[in-house]
Amino acid sequence: MSPAVVSAHLETYNYRVVRQFAVMSIVWGLVGMLVGVIIAAQLTWPALNFDIAWLTYGRLRPLHTNAVIFAFGGCALMGTSYYVVQRTCQTRLFSSALAAFTFWGWQLVILAAAISLPLGYTQGKEYAELEWPIDILITLVWVSYAVVFFGTIMRRKIPHIYVANWFYGAFILAVAVLHVVNSAVIPVSALKSYSVYAGVQDAMIQWWYGHNAVGFFLTAGFLGMVYYFIPKQAERPVYSYRLSVVHFWALVFTYMWAGPHHLHYTALPDWVQSIGMVFSLILLAPSWGGMINGIMTLSGAWHKLRTDPILKFLVVSLSFYGMSTFEGPMMSIKTVNALSHYTDWTIGHVHSGALGWVGMISIGSLYYLIPRLYGRTAMYSSRLIETHFWIATIGIVLYVASMWIAGVMQGLEWRATNVDGTLTYSFVDTVKHTFPYYVIRLGGGLLFLTGMVLMMYNVVLTIRAGRSEDAPIPALAAHA
Repeated sequence: MSPAVVSAHLETYNYRVVRQFAVMSIVWGLVGMLVGVIIAAQLTWPALNFDIAWLTYGRLRPLHTNAVIFAFGGCALMGTSYYVVQRTCQTRLFSSALAAFTFWGWQLVILAAAISLPLGYTQGKEYAELEWPIDILITLVWVSYAVVFFGTIMRRKIPHIYVANWFYGAFILAVAVLHVVNSAVIPVSALKSYSVYAGVQDAMIQWWYGHNAVGFFLTAGFLGMVYYFIPKQAERPVYSYRLSVVHFWALVFTYMWAGPHHLHYTALPDWVQSIGMVFSLILLAPSWGGMINGIMTLSGAWHKLRTDPILKFLVVSLSFYGMSTFEGPMMSIKTVNALSHYTDWTIGHVHSGALGWVGMISIGSLYYLIPRLYGRTAMYSSRLIETHFWIATIGIVLYVASMWIAGVMQGLEWRATNVDGTLTYSFVDTVKHTFPYYVIRLGGGLLFLTGMVLMMYNVVLTIRAGRSEDAPIPALAAHA
């Protein structure tokens, strides 16, 4: 055997940074979901803030959203993307030092958010609350992330760029542009700044960012997981590779235009609102195309769902993806929006996507990854994964159904009038009627959090029984 071939066999993938992101994703998932349960309890019993400013709902709610999106979801995305790009390109990450910086830099961002948001330092923008020094750190980490990811693709040994990398790549590029444009501010002190935009322009930029944070951070990136981990776990090829490419281009083009549907019946020009509605409706087609492509990948492997709990997580996530991407366009229709907006129906929609789609696909992908990162053939307990699946699924159904019912009820009560034109229900009446649904929502959130505790226990035992192990890179092209 030649020295070159021996050297190739000795070279290994960089699993260290993947392990770090995978474990911290679960840790931050527990933290973020715990905060979510706390604020759900506060909405049910407001006295639970104990009159402490940094424990109030207004302080903890942005902490919850940032923790579950950018800490739990972000770590899952970075970890899985680093794994997938190495395996599908059959080469080591472009720069191990820069990859390590992305991990530690991202943890510093999360820690800074966890300190600053409860203290009340915020820009007041949805999903973009963090103040300007943290925004600068995010930019530095994100540029480094892009360099590592695209640098790895440029040094690939496989001529073809697998479709999962297209979705990861679009997520990285789009989020970079969205973050820089929306975070343009004028600092006035070390921890205070003002947006360079004003009035309705500021709102338009914010929801261009806000909806595309959903479109690219919370959809495109996780579709990268779909196109790698579902075929791997099902041991079947993607149902239609051509459809996956059509799905990609249709999705990334259409999503960019949908943001104005968040601003129906506001000062935003009516024609802009209508464009947002139309593109939201068009968005249904690529979204369902991708969902169908993922589910049909199980053709010939449906029997595995009976015995494979990881596959259950992955497939059910697609079901929630399909449901959420039907519901979103429907809620963007102005007449439907007139009923749903500012109600808990929106909260139900968000969490069917966040828990059902993002949460389930992340959990399933991490269950696939963890054993392979620690030299084991499977997780410590398959029964615990099965238990986790059913607890999480029941929790999501309770959460989402209660918010749907509460939301429709709120919308109907707020518009109900007596024959003399006066309001039938006072605001306090609606709050009283909503209370039982808030209790059910809290129960659903507790169930989902309990599932995450079981996952952490299972992962800890898997890691203790295994060992940190980097897989060798094959000398010749082979299946990833």
